Amino acid sequence: MTVTITPLTPAFAGEVGAIDLRQVHDRDSLEAIRAGMDKYAVLVFRDQDFTNGEQLDFAQRFDGTLHARTSSSAIGNNRFGNEALADVSNVGPDGKIRDANNRMRASSVANRLWHTDASFVDPPGRYSMLSARVVPPVRADTEFADMRAAYDALDEETRASIEGLRVYHSIVYSRHVLGFDFNEDEQEKLKGAVHPLVRTIPGSGRRALYLASHAAHVVDWQVPEGRLLLRDLTDHATQPQFIYRHVWRPHDFVIWDNRCTMHRARPFDDKTHRRELRRTTTLDLPLPASA
Repeated sequence: MTVTITPLTPAFAGEVGAIDLRQVHDRDSLEAIRAGMDKYAVLVFRDQDFTNGEQLDFAQRFDGTLHARTSSSAIGNNRFGNEALADVSNVGPDGKIRDANNRMRASSVANRLWHTDASFVDPPGRYSMLSARVVPPVRADTEFADMRAAYDALDEETRASIEGLRVYHSIVYSRHVLGFDFNEDEQEKLKGAVHPLVRTIPGSGRRALYLASHAAHVVDWQVPEGRLLLRDLTDHATQPQFIYRHVWRPHDFVIWDNRCTMHRARPFDDKTHRRELRRTTTLDLPLPASA
């Protein structure tokens, strides 16, 4: 199966030509998509009419082990019965739009912060795959930032100063910033993790910043100085030249590399318009030999 990719920005992100991912099983096609991820970091697939089971099957076929320890699973039960299928929506189990004061909605508002999925676990997230099932009649875009290009644009002095630094990532911290707090039992399930501030992406060999709203502090630094550094780097990495903004269509399927991108949801009237997406995220573990 031929895989063709059209760039969406000069720096990163690409749209893949007509392909039905439900039918992609052969190693060559999967490797071609992985190579596209190494180059573009964000890939857009149109007209992917997945069922929940088909999306889970593709995610495992493409990249192995799925992440299931989400913040939502700490708050309540997944309405699909599988924590690996994250419910990125504004509706409850009854299919109705959540009330403005709903606790799950309050937590999900933090998705509007720049973040990278599953940086708060170890091993962290590798690829996220988001399937658009119900798209509202108003814009409800997602923005992505290329952390490789952001790293490349740093001056040599800054690069040298951040080399070897490690950062503690916590979803408890990022939610607290916006005034949402987990209770003690929930916090016990969300311990956080430490990762390098600068990572080398194996497939491309490129260096990338690894930070986002979950980045709580720099290990062995005074907390204020560390947070100022992280804020400065985030401001640098989210300049317009590093951004791709995705305008969702029904049945869009977007894959991104959490190791070298950040993303954020843009606000819309979520108390009026229904929006439903399903996300699967894989962990940064070695692929099986047969994959």
